[in-house]
Amino acid sequence: MAHKSRIKYTQLPKFCKRYKFIMDVTTIIDPLNDAQRQAVTAPSKAMLILAGAGSGKTRVLVHRIAWQIEVEGLSPQSILAVTFTNKAAREMRSRIETLLNVSAHSMWIGTFHGIAHRLLRRHAADAKLPDTFQVMDSADQLRVIKRVLAALNYDEAKWPAKQVQWHINAQKDEGIRARHGLETGDVYQRTMLRIYRAYEELCDRSGLVDFAELLLRVHELWRDNPAILAHYQQRFQQVHVDEFQDTNTIQYAWLRLLTQESNNLFVVGDDDQSIYGWRGAKIENIYGFQQHYPDHEVIKLEQNYRSTGNILSAANKIIANNNGRMGKELWTEAGRGEPILLYTAFNEQDEAYFVVERIRAWAEAGNARNGCAILYRSNAQSRQFEERLMQAAIPYRVYGGLRFFDRAEIKTALAYLRLLANRHDDASFERIINTPTRGIGAKALDDIRALARSDNQSLWAAAIALLQSGQQAARAANALSGFLMLIKKLAEQAEALPLHEKVKVVLEKSGLRDYYAKDTANKGEEKVENLDELVNAARHFDLAVLPADEDNFSPLDRFLAHAALESGDMQAEDFDDCVQLMTLHSAKGLEFKLVFLVGLEEGLFPSQQSVDDIARLEEERRLCYVGITRAMEQLYITYSESRQLYGRESYPKPSRFLREIPADTIQEVRLRAQITRPVTTVNIAAKPALLTESNHFQAGQTVRHEKFGVGRILQSEGEGKHERVQVKFAEGVKWLMLSYAKLELVK
Repeated sequence: MAHKSRIKYTQLPKFCKRYKFIMDVTTIIDPLNDAQRQAVTAPSKAMLILAGAGSGKTRVLVHRIAWQIEVEGLSPQSILAVTFTNKAAREMRSRIETLLNVSAHSMWIGTFHGIAHRLLRRHAADAKLPDTFQVMDSADQLRVIKRVLAALNYDEAKWPAKQVQWHINAQKDEGIRARHGLETGDVYQRTMLRIYRAYEELCDRSGLVDFAELLLRVHELWRDNPAILAHYQQRFQQVHVDEFQDTNTIQYAWLRLLTQESNNLFVVGDDDQSIYGWRGAKIENIYGFQQHYPDHEVIKLEQNYRSTGNILSAANKIIANNNGRMGKELWTEAGRGEPILLYTAFNEQDEAYFVVERIRAWAEAGNARNGCAILYRSNAQSRQFEERLMQAAIPYRVYGGLRFFDRAEIKTALAYLRLLANRHDDASFERIINTPTRGIGAKALDDIRALARSDNQSLWAAAIALLQSGQQAARAANALSGFLMLIKKLAEQAEALPLHEKVKVVLEKSGLRDYYAKDTANKGEEKVENLDELVNAARHFDLAVLPADEDNFSPLDRFLAHAALESGDMQAEDFDDCVQLMTLHSAKGLEFKLVFLVGLEEGLFPSQQSVDDIARLEEERRLCYVGITRAMEQLYITYSESRQLYGRESYPKPSRFLREIPADTIQEVRLRAQITRPVTTVNIAAKPALLTESNHFQAGQTVRHEKFGVGRILQSEGEGKHERVQVKFAEGVKWLMLSYAKLELVK
């Protein structure tokens, strides 16, 4: 028996009859609660561990594996453990090594894709692959698809490569080959099928394997080779799966093939945290487990080690409104803790101001900033918080994503604006000349670059000179001429418009908005939302950002300078003590002492697309559950009475999720103020007053501005030379600095 240093030679217990001595398993089971211990020590059979948020699921997996090695005498090589990220796999391996004081190098612990790759390397010929097959990452796959499109003479503007990539991967995730497709009268389906066939042929010919192919090929390897399947069924006496609720169709299919004879599948998951349906995860897998493995056992892990009682009570009550869930009730021994704090903001600026001021107070009290997170439903919401954090000189990091002004679609939109302001901006010229695709090929661009270098001139000037020379083919010349004419027309159409209208015209007339809207396979909807938020950024842009002695700068010049400064190197590094900003999807698996869950409004969270779809609405509720359970000690929830987002102003209702929170767990934040504002009635509670220091203007008052005319004050904030008011004029809402605006009060 291995690991003899951990064995005591005394009377043999019943559960260990195969050994001649008793084992000291204190280190394996002593740290566990009753439910965890039941899961870890259960006999080998199909097991579903329903692990609530913060209930110690990784600990259960690690200690289960240790128990099977130490007590049941399984060889480490006979255990397969599968998870979704390399980070999770490394953590599992490290914790097993620490617990057992042995190397876990020989164990099969890895991601679905990593395990599949390992199997295909061992059985390349049986999987009908060359020994030298190469795995493509997403970027490599996209380049291959573009080659296929070119070979088939498909216009990429009409058939975007990323959309094709999404379609092919989605088909493979469902176990569908091109040969399974049926010719239909639908042009889209027929075209996608033809591209899929050509793509498969090219990959087979070149020995290339994409990520989705790894999983599909292993399933086919086992399905079509009974002897190989039998070998691995005998080898892997125990199969463990983490985050089971996130498995897709093909992942679950090969797990079932591997364990169909032994029923030795041990899965840990939580149907209440299934939030990735949009990328192929099937919540049906966790429900179907019970039918596919009739002789199974379900153990619920409900004791939470992360959050306070009030936070858990809110999460429990919200998720209880979903139908068909397996059901569990999180609880803690940590006590009720602080109440959840609810703040009703007047608008999105007020919301950001409130959140950042609370963060400032938190940090000044000696707390680490990296223990604080702002969670939002849509990436476009980050801009307001980024701007306010920068103004407050509080370092922050956008977790799992880019800062607003660093996002590719925003940089592309700004490049159009920069070229309008300065035709000789070469970087902007190169960025947008073929975005959206307009048929200007690499050769034409190389010709422009060469002429610019030889004549020491800008790319814009070189493009004009190249057209005048008549050296280009007619098709290339027409495409280039069309681009130059587009920029000229955009400049003419936008010249006299207010800044936000100028941005809006550029986004629409350039084709950028439509270009991203059609890109359904690559978060196109999210990118359109970000472009619309850029219009809002321009609408609310404070013209006093730059020093007064630079008043010769146009509003566009000032806005572009502002964007450049905000997209610089101000974002904190991973290791810095900084506030974390992230979407709710990115927050899964993380925890923070202080959490701000912002924007809980109908149409935003839950999203407008989900309110009429029960399945999508329930996934939104699970997302809310995930967000709430990220908080360890203190949770703030905010919503706004009015919001400008995606280029539109709205007056949303509070999210239905707020009404599902028990009243005894929540407390409204009320701020002392010197300004009043109209109060609307909602069925949450009375509204707190707006935080502001204005000393002579009030919300609802009518004022006159020499340029914008008569308007109504919506809110006021700041003090001294920074005092500013938000006013609704006939042409739209403006933020004005009182020291510059010279507003007159209309009696």
